[in-house]
Amino acid sequence: METTNFNCQPTHLADDLIWLAPLQAGDFEQLYAVGSDPLIWAGHPQLDRYKKEKFQVYFDEAVKGKNALLVFDKASNELIGSSRFYAFQPEISRVAIGYTFLAHKYWGGRYNLAMKTLMLNHAFTTVESVVFHIGATNIRSQKAVEKIGANKISSEGFIFNNSPIPYFEYEIRKAKWISPT
Repeated sequence: METTNFNCQPTHLADDLIWLAPLQAGDFEQLYAVGSDPLIWAGHPQLDRYKKEKFQVYFDEAVKGKNALLVFDKASNELIGSSRFYAFQPEISRVAIGYTFLAHKYWGGRYNLAMKTLMLNHAFTTVESVVFHIGATNIRSQKAVEKIGANKISSEGFIFNNSPIPYFEYEIRKAKWISPT
């Protein structure tokens, strides 16, 4: 299997519920309208990402990385969130999915499952392993990836604002992935 290239911004990911599109530099105001809800970030390591200046940094990194996708409700064409592919490691055939958020009214599994399924199906056309890095306090996201078959493989930490932030790494292997669609 060829793993030297990975398309982090595919243009044709859709199902009956949602569709994903590459994030562009001009999408800030539209995405910030979704991401400005403090409730979205309550379980994340950066609790104040709902503030415009904090969200701008998050957004600018996504644009620079050319790896983020916008998530739209197919029925209404409403922008409902975003996610990213990142940390592509061709030498071990692995990519990460993360930096994900959905508008609060789309919580509850169905939309997150659809987004993750589309992204995993895309990833597994190229790689053998997908990982998720989830803050140790983000129980909602931990449960969500466990529901789709991810296994916790390590506990790590990174430095944020001069403080260590613990997180867990979860993995789904292509050989074990059973797409619900």
